[in-house]
Amino acid sequence: MIQIAFANKAKSILSLDENVIGLAVAGSWLTNELDEFSDVDLILITKETISDNKDKMIAYAKSIGNFISGFTGEHVGEPRVLICLYDNPLLHVDIKFITLKEFEVRIENPKILFDRDNQLQSVLNNSAAKFPFPDYQWIEDRFWTWVHYTLLKIGRGEYMEAYDFFGFLRMVVFGPLLHLKSGNLPRAVRKVEMDLKQGD
Repeated sequence: MIQIAFANKAKSILSLDENVIGLAVAGSWLTNELDEFSDVDLILITKETISDNKDKMIAYAKSIGNFISGFTGEHVGEPRVLICLYDNPLLHVDIKFITLKEFEVRIENPKILFDRDNQLQSVLNNSAAKFPFPDYQWIEDRFWTWVHYTLLKIGRGEYMEAYDFFGFLRMVVFGPLLHLKSGNLPRAVRKVEMDLKQGD
């Protein structure tokens, strides 16, 4: 698959950089769900911090493929991620730039592609992944006020704003809670069409 070929090419290039401690991959790769629509979620672990310098992030991104464009992920709460589009092949690639210390804090255990002196494996052996779960009390404290506020919007005829807020509720409340009810990790509305048990 093109995603695997891209990741292997990135590994061969980045492993030559002495500042690079390792390269790992996460996302659908870990669950064997890669298909023609999948992106690639790379984790680049370096000795020095790269994520505070967008120019350095882009330079790394350009070094591993035919880079079209890239932007940092503040909109998803992760400015350390550079969201990239490549050509030949046309591929969406997310590159997370972290240090070895930051690698200890993770929501899942990635697959290691390159590991200088087994430093990444040592971190995985001595720390645990922890997926963030909803704060039920946080939701309860806000939910009915949110609903009331949205009804006021509908009453005033501000339908588009109300519709937009329903999307927020799906992402933050209904999606995660339905995933949990079905025995899944609370990944917002990610793959709810396939992962929710019938009747949920």
